[in-house]
Amino acid sequence: MTDAPKTATGQDFIPTTTSPVDTRPVDTRPVEAKPVEAKPAAAGPAGATPIAANQLFDQLARIEDKTSRIEDKYARSESLLTRVEDKVEGASNRMNEAARQSDLAALRSEMRGLTERLRRLPGTGALVLTAIITAVLTVVLMIAVQRLNLDSLLPPRANATAAAPAPAPTPSPAR
Repeated sequence: MTDAPKTATGQDFIPTTTSPVDTRPVDTRPVEAKPVEAKPAAAGPAGATPIAANQLFDQLARIEDKTSRIEDKYARSESLLTRVEDKVEGASNRMNEAARQSDLAALRSEMRGLTERLRRLPGTGALVLTAIITAVLTVVLMIAVQRLNLDSLLPPRANATAAAPAPAPTPSPAR
């Protein structure tokens, strides 16, 4: 947490080195930390200045600060995306519920229509009363037909011709 961070295009963002790349084999033994010694300017490219160890540590601290700020931004973005995802899921659930409610409303109206049609149908009492009245009227009309000798209005029975004796032939007049 040092000075204000420099931009990526700033001069101090990436340190310039004054020594050429070392191609010798690497020694794997632990080495004590030694301060970096400044080398003369003539050893490196023209205009390059040697960098002290403190400057390198400052640059490393600035890089760490930038990294932590990037991590913070990433965490904020991730929490924002999580909240957006929750809101989208909530909206989706509300839309599904609304669709279900409209389906239920249509089903309720259909059931109301069927209930009204069923209410208009005659009940058991009306059907029993109709059957009794029909039976009584049938008996009364049959008695009236027999009393008034209106048998000719009744249709003939199917086996009436076979069961009844044949009428005797009437004699024809003599000539």
